[in-house]
Amino acid sequence: MDNQTVNTETILLQAADNNATAGTVGQPITYEKIPTQIFADSKEASNAVAQEIADLIRKKQKEGKMCVLGLATGSSPKTVYAKLVKMHKEEGLSFKNVISFNLDEYYQMEPDSIYSYHRFMKEQLFDHVDIAKENYFLPDGTIPPAMVREYCISYESKINAVGGLDFQLLGIGGNGHIGFNEPGSLINARTRLITLDHSTRAAAAMEFGGLHKVPRKAITLGVSPILSARRIVLLAWGERKAAVIRGAVEGPVTERNPASYLQAHSDVTFVVDESAASELTRVKTPWAVDSVVWDNKMIKKAVTYLSQSLQKPILKLTDKDYNDNGMSDLLAQYGAGYEININVFNQLQHTITGWPGGKPNADDTNRPERAQPAKKRVLIFSPHPDDDIISMGGTFQRLVDQGHEVHVAYQTSGNIAVADDEALRFIDFVVDFNNNFAINSPEANKLFLDAKNFLKHTKDSEIDTPEIRQVKGILRKGEAKATCRFVGIPTENAHFLNMPFYETGTVQKKPIGEEDIKIVENLIEQIKPHQIYAAGDFADPHGTHKVCWDAIEAALERSKHKNFMKDCWVWLYRGAWAEWDIHEIEMAVPMSPDQVLKKRQGIFKHQSQKDGVVFQGDDSREFWQRAEERNSATAHLYDELGLAEYEAMEAFVRWKF
Repeated sequence: MDNQTVNTETILLQAADNNATAGTVGQPITYEKIPTQIFADSKEASNAVAQEIADLIRKKQKEGKMCVLGLATGSSPKTVYAKLVKMHKEEGLSFKNVISFNLDEYYQMEPDSIYSYHRFMKEQLFDHVDIAKENYFLPDGTIPPAMVREYCISYESKINAVGGLDFQLLGIGGNGHIGFNEPGSLINARTRLITLDHSTRAAAAMEFGGLHKVPRKAITLGVSPILSARRIVLLAWGERKAAVIRGAVEGPVTERNPASYLQAHSDVTFVVDESAASELTRVKTPWAVDSVVWDNKMIKKAVTYLSQSLQKPILKLTDKDYNDNGMSDLLAQYGAGYEININVFNQLQHTITGWPGGKPNADDTNRPERAQPAKKRVLIFSPHPDDDIISMGGTFQRLVDQGHEVHVAYQTSGNIAVADDEALRFIDFVVDFNNNFAINSPEANKLFLDAKNFLKHTKDSEIDTPEIRQVKGILRKGEAKATCRFVGIPTENAHFLNMPFYETGTVQKKPIGEEDIKIVENLIEQIKPHQIYAAGDFADPHGTHKVCWDAIEAALERSKHKNFMKDCWVWLYRGAWAEWDIHEIEMAVPMSPDQVLKKRQGIFKHQSQKDGVVFQGDDSREFWQRAEERNSATAHLYDELGLAEYEAMEAFVRWKF
């Protein structure tokens, strides 16, 4: 094996200088030690990366050489692979001269398991292009323990034997891992068997259907062979990666964030979407980097940031505060700081309303919603059967109590989020009920008994059968109906769309299709809403919330020319994990202590999601706790900025055509 190590002295010298540096006169200050490209969304970014890979493959073809790629798995590179497949089929991009080495594989893991990276790569790329089977390599998750060390040495030797990696594609873990080089990995770490960090296993729990099913170990390409690649591109999507991206790009080189080792590489680029870039200095506080256009949006962002960082209410900010924090040009442009304070304070004040459907017979000049029509048709899209009550339960109840015609559209069955023991409990109840009351339904009994038999003998790597998914879907449908009864929604106003893209039995979903879009479009046409509420948390570009929104957006695009859409406003809510930044919020609906308690009781209707949540992740709180603490934090933030103090708040951003 090649014992070449990375120049540690270079890294330490770079780590010693963490201060911002300036270029030539007139150039912006830069805090970034790794070139970082920010794209509007992950699709645009992925297409650019796929094009770079395709160009490299073609260049090598013209030179008569093999192209050696290092490939990654997980959610981040999926769209890159999809684009490469499309280029192969539509543009004739050939992979006959490609040799690939994957970064990692779970241990122990059979290659045909639904959780295997072998299977992932075949389904996402290899089975759809003309790469020779003998030319792609992945770590073997079935190697006997006594042979692992020798196997890892040979895996690196294969890379060296073909001349090393021309291009290495990376993702990044929430703790900064690259490959499965967890925090604590040394810069000269070689390919090896590693124990996975708890946070890594928690992040994968959703895919495996529970933390207890996630392997504790993995084989990973080491940091040193990764850094030996001639070109490296790292992908990151979503706000959950924002903090670790900033640490890797702007922070010191440290084993606590292995991605920071990439600061030493001579040809590396981070490719991120706007959400993943949100903590970078040039995005979070652009006025600290370069001159900015002080439009209303930028002023609101800067003033709320200044207020929070200084822990002073907005109306107490002084000219000195502005001058001392890089905003002197804002003062010069708009005059006294107090005038700016009043302007931003009023904007925030105008977002607060107890009438999310609009207040009848009121001046709505400074209100987030229209007064007319007084009674609105409202359509709430809930990706899963509990997102409505978890994310906007207080607003949901307000809309009903204030006399609006409220409809809820449950976009997916949510069946994969039901634990097997919950399904068994439900099956036992149905079978016992039928037997006790002598209800003879052979077809139904067979469905439930077959499902029960499968659950008792299933392996962790097996996909739920259609019957199991049907049982779990019925369970969640019943819970959603219970929530609707609780808030006062008529049964006929609860719409269960069961969008087909979701029904794979695994976390990996199909892309949305025409049928999915048409289902949403038809419902919008049927209800002709004045208001639409939809989930706006898109941290995972392949996650259910994002795919559900893609279907809504496509349906809205098709419907926007219709007369009823001229009166339709679309509001986006966030889930239990995150909230809109304060400068983004356009409607904030306050809740009293009693309303918070009522929302909690509504969440409790979803019994299958209580206590032992399948996709708990590394957050031990239940959904009701996450929701309450998020809503309380939003209210507390308004209070800290100097506005009225409420028990809790739900926040929304308006989406415009």
